[in-house]
Amino acid sequence: MTSATSFDVLTLTEEARNVVLDALANEETNSTLALWVEVTGTVGAGYSYDLYFSDVADAPDGAAVGQDGDITIVVPSASVERLRGSRLEFATDGGGGLVLVNPNHPSSEELNPGVPAEILAMGIESELAKLAIQVLDDQVNPSIASHGGRADLVALDDAQKVAYIKMSGGCQGCSMSRMTLSQGIETALRGAIPELTDVRDITDHASGVNPFYADAH
Repeated sequence: MTSATSFDVLTLTEEARNVVLDALANEETNSTLALWVEVTGTVGAGYSYDLYFSDVADAPDGAAVGQDGDITIVVPSASVERLRGSRLEFATDGGGGLVLVNPNHPSSEELNPGVPAEILAMGIESELAKLAIQVLDDQVNPSIASHGGRADLVALDDAQKVAYIKMSGGCQGCSMSRMTLSQGIETALRGAIPELTDVRDITDHASGVNPFYADAH
């Protein structure tokens, strides 16, 4: 276990440390509990996180374990480099709460799962990609903007003629998003670009926070 002065993965401000210590004091058994912090995925252009208490003895191989004052911190190995240099603060805005300030940002591959890295590396500067973007901007987005939705081209495989689309706003997490893709976005793109073989939705709909339509169940 390293001390706070050499534990460079995550530090706590004094206010955040007091909040965590108060929460630990409410736990029935807190002598072996540590603050676990890990990256759970991405949201928007940043990471999403999980903060919880668990026994320090459960720290898996490769986890970073450090001490900040009286608080033991555990960061699982997969999150170490994604969190290195982060700071946990207490923000008073919105009623107050812990906020993780992270200097690291997800890679393009992390933000766009399902798109091969070599396809992402192609960019969206080809003539086909520019045409797809124009169709989305001129035909698709004006129609779905009425419920706060938007669709963007993330990548286009010029060899296989496959377009990768990400939805946001009201379309992210919307139960009607599949219909929007097949009957709206795909129809418009195929109409303008007949050579397209597939239009793939890579949106993380599970993390949608503002769906226009609620799920039926």
